[in-house]
Amino acid sequence: MELKKHITLKHLMISHKKCIGLHFHTDKVILALLKEIPDVSWSEEFGMYHVPNTKPHLDKLFSIYRGVAWINCKYFFDKNNSKQLDDPIEVVWMAKRKLNKDHRVCPKEYLQKLEVKRYSNNTVRSYVGCFEHFINFYKNVPLENLNEDDIRTYLRTLVSEQRSNSYINQSINSIKFYYEVVLGMPNRFYAIERPRKEQKLPIVLSKSEVRKLLDNTNNIKHKCIVGLLYSAGLRRSELLNLKIRDIDSSRMMVHIRGAKGNKDRYSLLSKNILEDLRIYFRQWRPKDYLFESSENARYSESSVSKIVLNASLKSNFKKNVTPHTLRHSFATHLLEAGTDIRYIQILLGHNSTKTTEIYTHVAMSSFDSIKNPLDL
Repeated sequence: MELKKHITLKHLMISHKKCIGLHFHTDKVILALLKEIPDVSWSEEFGMYHVPNTKPHLDKLFSIYRGVAWINCKYFFDKNNSKQLDDPIEVVWMAKRKLNKDHRVCPKEYLQKLEVKRYSNNTVRSYVGCFEHFINFYKNVPLENLNEDDIRTYLRTLVSEQRSNSYINQSINSIKFYYEVVLGMPNRFYAIERPRKEQKLPIVLSKSEVRKLLDNTNNIKHKCIVGLLYSAGLRRSELLNLKIRDIDSSRMMVHIRGAKGNKDRYSLLSKNILEDLRIYFRQWRPKDYLFESSENARYSESSVSKIVLNASLKSNFKKNVTPHTLRHSFATHLLEAGTDIRYIQILLGHNSTKTTEIYTHVAMSSFDSIKNPLDL
């Protein structure tokens, strides 16, 4: 039998203490049973009853209302959908930052939780930057005292500063991470409104432009970096994590380990790039990672970006070409060649073909059968 009475549990912070909020429509039975729960109080600020956030109080709630009301825990218990990576967090950049004396830095617990969750270095940098911008907006206010209205005020400021929708969404994620993951209060700010995602089409190079880019690299190492980004459809971080053993010449495959979502996958190995890689290996003799710095450490992300930028400038491209542009171009060219979108999804490591479908909007083959009305 379906229970008609509902009580929704919510995370509240009252007088610096974690509480369980009880949200329900006025009901005589629920109110009568509520008196049996110790330490129950009413909050004018939140407009609901609440009890201390402890296991005994939570157990008491389930016990008293069993068979009487359905306890909705949708906003109370955590669902861990985080995308984890094996990439160790590098925090050296934080120590090297030049900050003002009164700059409010990210709490240690925040960094520790990011490390435990094994977020990528790019995500860590973004979260720390966005969260520090937020806490410096409320420099003298204890973080536990901030509520949804305070966050909305901050977000309106970002809008007035004409920050991108992507930055605003990242800011919301970084704020929610502190309150919901670090402080252990899942979905406390579930009602915060998000801006609509911008539907921007990816920048894509033609095949001739890719060849021109390769021709304008400085040396064989740079050529292999650009060539692998394109011919295997790699993310920059995936390229940098490649070990020598990941180039499988017998099967003509590239083994990508611990990629986004902590997933392994295979992608294509080009015959032309394999020949270049053999020349590169004889000249540079990497020891562990496929691409290493002069100290035999993993090559840096900024170095890869500079290689692509310099080759783009030499090629006189008007487009803004980044390492990810080559991944977009790889997917688009496969689609134009008639490759099934499901195979492209696997090669790129997308969870769903819906993500991969963006390339149908830029592939020339999508418009081949359409005649321009001016030419009819």
